[in-house]
Amino acid sequence: MNTANNFSAGVGKTNITPPLGSGINGDFVLHYATTIHDDLYAKSLFLKNDETSILMIVVDICSMDIEFVDQVKSIITEKIDIDGQNILISSTHTHAAGSIAEVHLSPMDVGYRKSLAPKIAESAVIAFSNLQPAVLASGRIDVPDHVLCRRYKMKDEYQPINPVSHTTDAIKTNPIGIEEYIIEPIAEPDPQLSYLAINNLEGKCISIYANYSLHYVGDWENGTISADYYGYFAQYLENHLNTADQFVAMMSNGTSGDINIWDFQGLKNHPSGLFEKSILIGEDLAAKLIQSMDSLEWESSPRLRSQTVEASFALRKPSKEELTEAEKIIAVSDYETYNYDDANLRKLYAREQSMLYQFPDSRTSIFQLHQIGKTLVGGLPGEYFAETGLWLKKQSSEMNYFTVGLANDNIGYVPPKHEIEKGGYETWRCRYSCMEANAEEESRQIMASLIKKFS
Repeated sequence: MNTANNFSAGVGKTNITPPLGSGINGDFVLHYATTIHDDLYAKSLFLKNDETSILMIVVDICSMDIEFVDQVKSIITEKIDIDGQNILISSTHTHAAGSIAEVHLSPMDVGYRKSLAPKIAESAVIAFSNLQPAVLASGRIDVPDHVLCRRYKMKDEYQPINPVSHTTDAIKTNPIGIEEYIIEPIAEPDPQLSYLAINNLEGKCISIYANYSLHYVGDWENGTISADYYGYFAQYLENHLNTADQFVAMMSNGTSGDINIWDFQGLKNHPSGLFEKSILIGEDLAAKLIQSMDSLEWESSPRLRSQTVEASFALRKPSKEELTEAEKIIAVSDYETYNYDDANLRKLYAREQSMLYQFPDSRTSIFQLHQIGKTLVGGLPGEYFAETGLWLKKQSSEMNYFTVGLANDNIGYVPPKHEIEKGGYETWRCRYSCMEANAEEESRQIMASLIKKFS
């Protein structure tokens, strides 16, 4: 089979498993790596034709900021011929990975951060060296079994505390231990598993680049290093697909800021042992993807296009009066030990107000859209809600579209304005949730304009 526009693809991956003793973020407090359950990877998919090149990298990490991502892109563009604006680098958002960004009381692991950038870049160099003639297809199937909205309307007997405003919220995120007060979840998840499949000209699979809007599973003990369900998904595909010698499977995180699979209402029948849920979900998604591949339509000359837009958002910051109140709490707080309860949440978020007050008044990030054949891949730089991703999919009626979250940056939670008004953990003002109330609406309009241009 000849490709009219000389379409080729290549893949590469590098092991980025942190050493024992490394810091792990993703929780309110720092944990240390005491067990490596499975290895972590940076995985790259390089696509090229006569018009342009696109590089997509997925990293088994909780969070990457734009300064770090730009460093990785700089290393890549020094080594291979590609425009840095055509590179999309995203986090899987596993919460069992090394800490390269500060989150709440979890500092970054400076040594691991320094060593990680060149390792990620090396996966791209390997992918570039593995370029070969290829064909491409895209698929999408609904898998609603593993996604639940984690934000709940509660009975009047329970009053959700907001640790920033010291008032009550209208909803509760992750109502652990108070399930009897649940009325119902307040939003719908995005159930779609979307993917790109790339084969060589012998019909063997080079890569699967998938996308699913599930936060992470987290059925492991603190101190564990693991790729979570993302790793089990990739491993199942490696074991069950007809793959080329060089094959890389990757799962990107979609719009899952308000979505997980913590089954507070007992609606699912997932196992409860360590890693049992991660294995079930990862393997089930992979198996259903394989089953759907029989109906794929392959493109030998897919069009490749990419565009990146920069945008700035004002931050929601505390007033001087709110800072003064926060400092009074900080002055009598013990941050050396921390247990999750309402009193300690107030202490933690008081510290967040002090730290956030020092931030600039605005933050600039980037939004990205790739056209890959008949598929549009959007990149949003934070944790957006399922509502955002579902709305964006409706803007592209003629082409398959999916959103990669935590792409090229992490500006934290970006809830719709009406969700900020309801409260809940994702909206509590802090360094990880501080974009202006209209940031989500502005984000979706930026992406919609890009989709319209490429449709």
